Amino acid sequence: MTTAMEPGSSAEQQKLARMRELSEQIEHYNHHYYTLDQPTISDKEYDELYDELVRLEQQTGYVLPESPTLRVGGDILKGFDPHRHRARLWSLDKAQNQEDLLAWNTRVRRVIADFNAKNPGTDPLPDPTYVVELKFDGLTLNLTYDLGRLVQASTRGNGVVGEGILAQVKTIKSIPLTIPFTGGIIEVQGEGLMNLSVLEAYNRTAAEPLKNARNAAAGALRNQNPRITAERKLTAYFYNIGYAEGVSFDNHMEMLEFLRANRFKVNPYATYWNSIEDVQEELHRIAAIRGELDYLIDGAVVKLTDMRTREALGYTDKFPRWSVAFKFEAEETTTVLESVSWEVGRTGKITPVARVEPVDLAGVTVQNCTLNNMGDIERKNLKNALGTRVFIRRSNDVIPEILGKADEETGQEIVFPTVCPACGTLLELKGAHLFCTNKLGCRPQTIGRITHFSSRDAMDIESFSVMTAEQLFNDCGVRDPADLYELTYDNLIGLDRFGEKKARKLLESLEKSKERDLAAFLFALGIPNTGKATTKMLADYFGSLEAIRNTTVEQLIGLPDVGGIVAESIYSFFRDPVVESSIDRMLALGVKAEAEQAPAVKADSIFTGKTVVLTGTLTTMTRDEAAKKLEACGAKVSGSVSKKTDFVIAGESAGSKLAKARELGVTVINDESEFARLLG
Repeated sequence: MTTAMEPGSSAEQQKLARMRELSEQIEHYNHHYYTLDQPTISDKEYDELYDELVRLEQQTGYVLPESPTLRVGGDILKGFDPHRHRARLWSLDKAQNQEDLLAWNTRVRRVIADFNAKNPGTDPLPDPTYVVELKFDGLTLNLTYDLGRLVQASTRGNGVVGEGILAQVKTIKSIPLTIPFTGGIIEVQGEGLMNLSVLEAYNRTAAEPLKNARNAAAGALRNQNPRITAERKLTAYFYNIGYAEGVSFDNHMEMLEFLRANRFKVNPYATYWNSIEDVQEELHRIAAIRGELDYLIDGAVVKLTDMRTREALGYTDKFPRWSVAFKFEAEETTTVLESVSWEVGRTGKITPVARVEPVDLAGVTVQNCTLNNMGDIERKNLKNALGTRVFIRRSNDVIPEILGKADEETGQEIVFPTVCPACGTLLELKGAHLFCTNKLGCRPQTIGRITHFSSRDAMDIESFSVMTAEQLFNDCGVRDPADLYELTYDNLIGLDRFGEKKARKLLESLEKSKERDLAAFLFALGIPNTGKATTKMLADYFGSLEAIRNTTVEQLIGLPDVGGIVAESIYSFFRDPVVESSIDRMLALGVKAEAEQAPAVKADSIFTGKTVVLTGTLTTMTRDEAAKKLEACGAKVSGSVSKKTDFVIAGESAGSKLAKARELGVTVINDESEFARLLG
């Protein structure tokens, strides 16, 4: 197949016209799906258009230069041709701390003042205003478009000359092969990335797991086999135009709007500020949510927004004077894997926890790291890694994760357990996880289950803690949540740290908990693979505990957010003899577990029929109260943000969900008085 010569006959010209039409349509749908996260066509319809284009290319022996079929990757290349950038790609000066940032700002203000003093006959440069953008941790891309067509793509290289990687870049479906602007040549700069969720999905089935998202993206884009690039499912964000013919901009916002209008994927995060103090606060906020993003960043970039000011400030030998990169502390490093222990959770799941040689990471001394299960250990080539160096990554305040081996050295073997480390029961393998089935006799399992049962979102037993659960396990023989409702004053008054007041308060809290509604009771039971949203849905849909206990897998599948695994978990849970006995005892002891009566639903609210996510702390009501008010307006309250989310209600200290909403362009309401007004 070739792109060198177009078909000549009338019939072939018709096919060629149809191929152009199909290419434009498919790229339009790609833009909506991969760039805007707003699909406008079904997968089936998309596949039909794509298959038709493939057939026409096979019939004519011709492939348009902008054909979407080129995105799958072609033949292995023999090498990379050098590409000389039309405009230099500059490095950024770095601010390692707030003092460096303030020093940069002082220099900026001084240069602006000097310029205005030396040029009294021209319009003075304005006071500096700032834009803050994320500093992506991937591979810099420089794309060249001539008369609206992508004609070259290259790496940064030394800033003057890079490596041509056009075939690799064409596999990134969010990058437009053609753009509406045809006024001249432009060079557009951005960053090629592999999303963390894509990396995780890739590693689940990969024969050789990738160690981190940055190396995965850089390695894919510099791989001479474009098919490997295509397999990585990369994306790219664009943030600058380094060279332009036929277009200019007054400020940074205009440039970003031009990029969006020409179908480039621009990260939704770009905030504008009038003072350096506001910039400092924003940098703190970004650092706090950094670990919740679906891609790696290693800092933020602060730029002056006014283009005339940028031109006046100019460049040093290496850096633009009008921009600075504020670097965050490293979130990834290497250390020695010293040992692996196995911990028992409340569901009986056995989880490996790695102990590593202490190392500083993002301002915290790390000693323990997460390993998900046996499959995770094998997938990451860690089975014989004890005593060797491993990569670790810390995301925000979450326990760090081991990514894989850092060298080829063979260490000691991690031995998988065959019996429960707490009670000695023979373990069962279910899917990728080991489980202890000794529900009533395994101490950590029982304590975890009772603590969860008593928590605020579950049965809300006031002042109950893990220490209380341990004490009741040791001294009162509490082995099951139902045992809590058989406790008496005489059982408690003789316990250490239990006086008359504390004993009566616990008994009163237990009595009060019997009135908790069905949704809270289902959540308290700790059904595997379910959370608050699923148990609330079950309570609303079935209306009674008896109906849920008697439901079938077939009835469960198809309910919102319930697939085969979740349906089987719910069905099996209620047929476990231990669970059946526990529920029967609690009902006999006065636990009501009745469905809450739903209020009349408003049909004329802005929230009617919409999917809404609550995040952060609301000051005028609790999250549960807000959820009930939204449901009374006919909204579906969800626990996670996706492209199907209509609104995000953001209170104070909103984190990852707010960041995801901004990334997807979801409408955010962060004014509580406005939220209250919309609720009516």
